[in-house]
Amino acid sequence: MGKAAALFVIAFAAVMGMPSAAAQNPTNTCFDCHSLLEDDLGVTSEAWQSDIHMQKGLTCANCHGGAPTTDDDRSMSKAAGFRGKMTRKQVVEMCASCHSDAAKMRAYNPSLRTDQLNLYKASIHGKLLFARNDAKVAVCTDCHGVHGIRPAGDTRSRVHPLNIAATCAGCHAKPDYMRPYGIPTDQFDAYQQSVHHEALTERGDLSAPTCTTCHGNHGAAPPGVAAIENVCSTCHVFQAQLFDTSRHKHAWAAADLAPCTTCHSNHRVQRPSDLMIGVGPKSVCRDCHSEGDPGYLEAGVIQSRLLALQTSVHGAEELLHRAERSGMEVSQALLDLSQARDSLTKARVSIHSFDANRVEQDITPGLKIAQGSHERGVAAMKERDFRRVGLGISVVLVIFVLFGLRLFIKSLEA
Repeated sequence: MGKAAALFVIAFAAVMGMPSAAAQNPTNTCFDCHSLLEDDLGVTSEAWQSDIHMQKGLTCANCHGGAPTTDDDRSMSKAAGFRGKMTRKQVVEMCASCHSDAAKMRAYNPSLRTDQLNLYKASIHGKLLFARNDAKVAVCTDCHGVHGIRPAGDTRSRVHPLNIAATCAGCHAKPDYMRPYGIPTDQFDAYQQSVHHEALTERGDLSAPTCTTCHGNHGAAPPGVAAIENVCSTCHVFQAQLFDTSRHKHAWAAADLAPCTTCHSNHRVQRPSDLMIGVGPKSVCRDCHSEGDPGYLEAGVIQSRLLALQTSVHGAEELLHRAERSGMEVSQALLDLSQARDSLTKARVSIHSFDANRVEQDITPGLKIAQGSHERGVAAMKERDFRRVGLGISVVLVIFVLFGLRLFIKSLEA
């Protein structure tokens, strides 16, 4: 429906005495027309009613200017401050007119930051928009929406952790759109196959990384090679500390290799496994080390020790569970075995030192505990067998006594 038709509907309603949206909500007469329009000019009731700005008492005129009246000449006049169709830069500046004003924001939500405009201008998006007049880059409305803007904590919000990757993919997954920038467009597909995406969407861990966790939101920028470790270390603290003291730290810096992502990738981060370390076909160590060099040999030692502890823990656990199912009391042994599993977890972190001796410090105690638990499992199974033999003998004796009693009773009857 065109604008003229929309105005005709409103006028007809007034003539017929029908209550219009203007009569019901005189502070937002803009909605009377735009709820009847389509495409970019249309605003649905659902979108407007769910918008956080409307819920805080703001109206169309707060963003678009103009006056809330059915008089076209007044409602959309420049004298009333009507902005009309805004440029991409004007959108950013319009949003910042409130969101960069601490006094205004304090009245609505004191917890919201008011430095978003400065951050945006320092981001790759802001630099392209303000310095190069590139209107294709993302502005506020591309990420947050136009009407129907919801708080970031709302699961329906475009910037909620569960949705932010799809929001970024709105531009970054389009090859034609991104071609002028020379940026790959497979990030979203890769991220969906990552352990981070699995943690976020399948396990409901909202602290799991998404686009803005690593790149930032308003100040979005790709981290440089040297800064990737700092980004990953915000979650993986111990791994980063071990890497910083390792031989690889300076070697990789000299080779201009990025920490973390060289082994784990960036967007397609797979769940780590012991197969990544060592000299097997799935080992990442082989990407740099060749057969026979010191690093290759040390990687093999680390892998063999991890495998030894893992095998020992699994063997003891299986034996203890079998004993438990047989009715034996092995709860303390199982509890002690959890310490061996902790040792295995620590050892898997320690591999970031790339030092077999450092890894062995976690392996040795775990092996000792696992072996002790295994011995108690063997003892429990021996006791079970002994009890079964004793039970069998007792059953045979009882049957023999019963049979003898039967014979004795028959002899008395005779």
